Amino acid sequence: MPPDLFLNPEKVIEEWDIRPGDLIADFGCGAGFFSIPLGKRAGSNGRVYALDIRPEALEAVRAKVKLFHLFNIEPSRANLELERGSGLKSDTIDKVVIANILFQAENKKNIIEEAHRILKPSGVAIVVEWNEGEKAGPVLPNKIHRDEIAEIFKEAGFSLAKKFNAGTHHYGLIFKK
Repeated sequence: MPPDLFLNPEKVIEEWDIRPGDLIADFGCGAGFFSIPLGKRAGSNGRVYALDIRPEALEAVRAKVKLFHLFNIEPSRANLELERGSGLKSDTIDKVVIANILFQAENKKNIIEEAHRILKPSGVAIVVEWNEGEKAGPVLPNKIHRDEIAEIFKEAGFSLAKKFNAGTHHYGLIFKK
């Protein structure tokens, strides 16, 4: 199977309207799967806050930042399930990426409320999650249905702006603040 059918970050990001100068928070950045291409797109006037709770993930991002000379990416340890867990200021971020973390989070509501808090009034939250009924990825009880995600975002003050193709095993949703 070609890699872009699974989840190709470069192709998926095309749907997100990333602009030079954007301030982006990558919630649960892992090893920088989205942070690195986001850093390239945001350019030297933009900034990507690569946030993760796992130190080893942040070390991987730091290594890639050096390798690709993407010094607009700022890896930082964060527990996004806590109130103000990102450590970022309110109403300052253009886009928040929440990719493949909600299925494993105990407190999804806090993560989504944190995204709402840090986003500018015109900001958007971008969600990529495992398709329900998909054999790849986590076992079924841990997958979160797109309608459930949409409801939690609505309760936090967001409105659904767009659905996008996130490959064969994921779905993508963009919410406006």
